[in-house]
Formats: sequence, C-alpha cells, structure tokens
Amino acid sequence: MRPLRFALLGTGFWSRYQLAAWNEIGGAECVALYNRTRGKAEKLAADFGIQRVYDDVHELVRHEEIDFLDIVTNSETHSELVHLAAEHRIPVICQKPMAASLSDSESMVAACSASGVPFYIHENWRWQRPIRELWEVLQSGEVGRPFRARIRMASGFRVFDNQPFLRELERFLLVDIGSHILDVARFLFGEPRTLYCRTQRIQSEIRGEDVATVMLEMASGTTVTCELGYPGTPMSPDHFPQTFAFVEAENGSVELAPDFRLNTTTSAGTRTVHCPPPHYAWADPAYAVVHASIVRCHADLLAGLRGERLPETHAADNLRTMRLVYAAYDSAASGEVIRL
Repeated sequence: MRPLRFALLGTGFWSRYQLAAWNEIGGAECVALYNRTRGKAEKLAADFGIQRVYDDVHELVRHEEIDFLDIVTNSETHSELVHLAAEHRIPVICQKPMAASLSDSESMVAACSASGVPFYIHENWRWQRPIRELWEVLQSGEVGRPFRARIRMASGFRVFDNQPFLRELERFLLVDIGSHILDVARFLFGEPRTLYCRTQRIQSEIRGEDVATVMLEMASGTTVTCELGYPGTPMSPDHFPQTFAFVEAENGSVELAPDFRLNTTTSAGTRTVHCPPPHYAWADPAYAVVHASIVRCHADLLAGLRGERLPETHAADNLRTMRLVYAAYDSAASGEVIRL
C-alpha cells in the first residue's frame, strides 16, 4: 500500500514533533510545507528533507497532489484552512483546539460533512500510555462503577517560553489544556449532563486565565472534577506534563500517580503497575509522555484516512469536547451551572 502524501501547514514549535511521529509510524509522506514566514518553513524542510515550501496556502493546494492536509497552525487560522480543505475536497487533520470559537467549530464540521471530506482532530492526550492503561482498568469492571473522580494537570512549567503566542490569548487555559483534559474526562467517563467552572488569572503579564476548575456531572452518575493550571508558581514536586487521576468506584479505586504509576485497589489489596511512555530519540524529554502519544494518535488517524475505521477523535466527536470548553467559559462568566 503506497504512503499517503500530505502537506503540513504551520512550522512552529509542534511541527517537528508531528513530522517525526509521522516518520515513526510510516505510511504517510510529507511532500510540502506551508508557513506564512517562509524562512521558518525552509529550515524545517531542510531538517526533514522536504522538497517544496510555500508561503501561500492557496498556491500549495493548487499545485500539490496530496491525500490530506495536516494543520499545525494557531487556532485562529484553523477555520479558514479547514474550509479551504472542504472546498478542495481534501481530507484534513487539525490540531486541537479545533477553533477559536464554538461557532467556527460547528461551521468547520458542517462544511466538511457537506463536502464529504474526512475531518479529524489531532487530540493526542487520550493516547498517552498511562491514560490508556487507566481506561483499561475501568473498562475491565475490576473496581466496579465509578462514582467520583478527579483529573489534575497543573504545573509551574513556563509554557510561554516555547509558545509565546499563548501569552496574548484572551482565552488561554481552557482552550489549551482544558480541551485535552475535558476530552480525557469524556473518554474515561462518557458524556456530561451538567458543568460548573471557576477560572483565575494568577500571572499579571498574560491576558487569559491560567487556573481553572471544572466540575462535571456525567450521565452515568459519576462526578468528575478537572483541576487545570499553568500559574507559573513553583510547585514541589512538579511533574510536568503528567496528568494525574483518582477514581473512586463501588468496589475499589484507581489512582494514576506520579512517575506513571497506576495503583488499583480492591478488597484483595493494591496492585501497582508502572506504565511509562515509549521512548523516542526525537522526543523532547521535557514533553516525553506527550510526544510519545502523538505516535499512537497518528496511527489511529492514518487508519481513518485509509478507510479502515473511524478514528476516535473525528471532528464530530471532538465537537462535543469543544462544547464543553466554551460552556466552561459561559459558566465562569455567569457563575451558574450549565445544563448540557
């Protein structure tokens, strides 16, 4: 089966890890890069041996024979680029968050659906090995039905150093890390019935919120609290970018603990499993668990592009996550519980 040809749009911080992960799984070949600043695209092209570079995305889609587009630009540009893909009937993968507004997200999904264009979201967080292992325990029924859970991703890590554009976002944490963690909540526990959110801004030099707490009442009856934070304050220990979880269930509990330890407790005692991410030479050690998850996410998306199955994070599914993200902003602004 021949490799699928694709163009990568956007050559910022995450782009080289996207390309490295595609090379890791095989089955897809990047034949062109686009970036508004041509010099950045040319440097990345030289590093990865990619022959063609564009600073005009319309020129790219006119001249390149490609099987899909992989969008790794800032969220404010996602809507325009996905609509362009729909117009040219090119299957498209888009980085999270899907778009800078809920209305744009809904419009993008509708446009691709109307054109019959596969539209998938690169939502890799749920593909982290520790989170998949937690899901397996919950699915096994060993601890019974969950009734309460906490998911936490908070760190003093200076994310703005690698991604300075995040400082300028009017809405920061909920669209950046919240889109990941709320998707994980859905993945682990299903769909929510209600949502309540409080946000804070601790760092005075940024525009958006950097701390958020979201409480979800799931249709299953599980109460899930999501604790999110990039407040820039020292934390000891700081396990960036690990996600922690504690799930209470009818027959026991499951804890996703620091250093990738998964503790399952029942009347028989506690079983601890170590589930670190796979090692890849190209991954940044500071982001290892995140970068490793890109590989498994890519594999699922590639299967979708080949027509083998519907990927977990197809756009219509991810739209449910985006509705939670923007409902969280509504709740934070109003101080009210949102019924979904």
